[in-house]
Amino acid sequence: MSELHENNKNSDEKERFTLHVPDFLEERLNAFDAAVEHFRTGKPVVVGGDPGKGAIILQSNDYLNLSRHPEISSAQIKKLALSDKDPVMSAVFLHEGSDKDLFEIRMARFTGFESAILCQSGWSANVGLMQAIASEKTPVYIDFFTHMSLWEGIKVSGASFHVFMHNDADHLEKLVSKHGRGIILADSLYSTTGDIAPLEDIIDIANRYDCVSVIDESHSLGTHGPQGAGLVAALGLTEKVHFITSSLAKAFAGRAGIILCSKRFAGYFPYTSFPAIFSSSLLPHEIAGLSATLDLIINGDEGRKQLHENASFLRNGFLQLGYALASESQIISLEPGPETNMEVLRDVLESRKVFGSVFCAPATPKNRSLMRFSLHSGLSKDELQYVIDVCGSIREEVGMWEWKSTKRNNSGTAGKL
Repeated sequence: MSELHENNKNSDEKERFTLHVPDFLEERLNAFDAAVEHFRTGKPVVVGGDPGKGAIILQSNDYLNLSRHPEISSAQIKKLALSDKDPVMSAVFLHEGSDKDLFEIRMARFTGFESAILCQSGWSANVGLMQAIASEKTPVYIDFFTHMSLWEGIKVSGASFHVFMHNDADHLEKLVSKHGRGIILADSLYSTTGDIAPLEDIIDIANRYDCVSVIDESHSLGTHGPQGAGLVAALGLTEKVHFITSSLAKAFAGRAGIILCSKRFAGYFPYTSFPAIFSSSLLPHEIAGLSATLDLIINGDEGRKQLHENASFLRNGFLQLGYALASESQIISLEPGPETNMEVLRDVLESRKVFGSVFCAPATPKNRSLMRFSLHSGLSKDELQYVIDVCGSIREEVGMWEWKSTKRNNSGTAGKL
């Protein structure tokens, strides 16, 4: 490259990056800079260090430890090798008998529903579903901690919403009796704290008040219920729920979402939901991987058993140390509170080779940040005991006894003795 050409290139780049930024965007950029500048690294608190070799990584949602399973990659490779051309198109144009259609039939049978709709992600499933079933005339009732994609779906639909206190069925019923029938939204297993919804009570209210029920099973499909069919199935509530949604990027270790529904709705959704119409469908090799994963999940009782044993072991260890927990599942979170406390906790854990996921606003309420440990079935008892030992040794260093969560829980005394 000539020197003149290089100088011209550098000049063009300089002009591009000095392009004037209007005030309304500058304000947002400045607000972000101000929010992170007080952290030690000058980066958002969710950005920690590189785990490196030998670290215990508790950040993945691959609960059954399937993401590297050879049967999944083999199914994908085989499909790629046999495909002459992948249909890169909207699902609207796919016909019966397509790879997508056949997988949807399998998922419906697996969960006990009439039909299933494969989506590009759990986010598009929830946003697309709400856009297809709600309008400005529809009151929507949503648990405070329900997944952000359902909140976004409400926004897209233009519906009015009423927030009920977390896992409080009595509060939900008061709201429904006041504002009338509508749509009730809840997660079966909450992704931040790992607690489980009172599904029987919520679904009973939905049916008594003639409401539509939507249960997000992203963190329980594959890990709970008969052959991993989810918590709704485990409770025998399948025929009482209108819709189940789920990300397939958790136990299914892929990149997709699913809506479980009636056959009639499955014929309506692809022609009314914008994510279905205006975004390309999954490719055949991706669907082949999901189908192979479904086989492993159906036959994965040993993995589920190990997962729940691991979760129980770690929960009990933390409780004995005095940590406040809400968890009833494979998601176990510590609540240090303000983000400044979280930065200390994150750095202390990482210095001892323990890596969790930092959750803070907007994923949690302000000043209620969480350190989430996502467990999987492949963790050994030695690894879990190491995490417990680390968390026991750092309590004074991270100020755990002074956390509001510790004081609220009133559990510190036993653990401190």
